Amino acid sequence: MANPIRLHHVPWGRSFRVLWMLQEMGITPEITRYKIGDKAMRQPGLTDLSPAGRIPALEIDGITIFESAAILQYLCESRPDHGFGRAPGDGERVCYLEALGFAETMASLIEQLNLNHLFLRPPARPSAAVVKLNTLRLGATLGALERMIRGDYLLPSGFSAADMMLGFNLFAAPFYVRMDAFPAVNAYWARLQKRPGFQAAAAIEGPQEFYAKDFYEVPSE
Repeated sequence: MANPIRLHHVPWGRSFRVLWMLQEMGITPEITRYKIGDKAMRQPGLTDLSPAGRIPALEIDGITIFESAAILQYLCESRPDHGFGRAPGDGERVCYLEALGFAETMASLIEQLNLNHLFLRPPARPSAAVVKLNTLRLGATLGALERMIRGDYLLPSGFSAADMMLGFNLFAAPFYVRMDAFPAVNAYWARLQKRPGFQAAAAIEGPQEFYAKDFYEVPSE
């Protein structure tokens, strides 16, 4: 009997990208769930699979892979019939690689804002200057994405792994940046959420419980 496909996962975390792609491919993995801050994320078990104790990690095809971009690339290359990757020599290859990298530029800013708004506990207080700077930088990446969208998706030929990498960030960005200035991004995010693969992954997740507010303002000095 083949080994099961197992995703090590935090609901509505970056591992959602992997769950989404698996659902787009018609694959429902076994899921080991974690919660940010759980001791299990710092102990042997997850750290044997992902050395920094971070999600995602995916057990598949007799191997284990960590880092969402690496996992998505592997899934594209090992299951090319789905057409979610862009191979070397493809005319869209450079734009595809740029979008994969840009997704982590944006995600790193969201991570910093998450740390400042959600994880600091009294008497620690976030630096208003740092939060303002990272909020402005996140807004700048959204402005760049507004210009990057080509038709319905990021690439002219259609939906790809780049959309799953970058599109997932749009779940979190509206908690920190007012989105009125980005009509193309809003329409793009709405299209992504209508995809059956996204909806199937979201149904597995259930309601998000990470953000307690609808919007997080920059703290006062």
